[in-house]
Amino acid sequence: MIRVALAEDHTLVREGFRQLLALVDDIELIGEAADGEAAIAMVRAHRPDVLLLDMRMPKADGLAVIRALGADLVPTLVLTTFDDEHAALELMAAGARGFLLKDVTLERLVEAIRVIAGGGTVLRPGLSDRVANQLRAPSADGPEITAREREVLRLLAAGYSNREIGRALFVAEGTIKNHVSNILTKLGVRDRTRAVLKALELGYV
Repeated sequence: MIRVALAEDHTLVREGFRQLLALVDDIELIGEAADGEAAIAMVRAHRPDVLLLDMRMPKADGLAVIRALGADLVPTLVLTTFDDEHAALELMAAGARGFLLKDVTLERLVEAIRVIAGGGTVLRPGLSDRVANQLRAPSADGPEITAREREVLRLLAAGYSNREIGRALFVAEGTIKNHVSNILTKLGVRDRTRAVLKALELGYV
């Protein structure tokens, strides 16, 4: 059972999420908060497996909540009505594990919760490459690695299988196999472990 806490200042939105999550067998909503300060207290009191966090709330917005929690931060999925690339970058750099728009389907939301509870990262399609590209600081002497390949490398470094990476990035496992093969070729290594070590040396992860 995945224990989820919800921080959202709009009552109707909270009720909607509550009703939707009640339909999922392996997810339990264990707490709700209507503002940022309450969200911080809730996380510290209940230590959920995943925090669903509204980006814009009174008293403390999503970014302020993440920064205030610091070492107490739990795996966090930020939900917003605003498609803000800069905000997504800030949130991910501060420690959030995912960033999705609120018009996400229940199936997609549940999958994101499961991925994040398992230690993965989730970004809205189309945003992944741009955010990954800005978060990286690779060596100028390294090979040309695409933004998607860097994202795959970060998940490889976290110990994820091809199937788990595919789930985290919402792409087919075969696509991930192709990315991994390309990464090995570009880095001039013969296995995933050496690829991660080389990527760390070059600053890709």
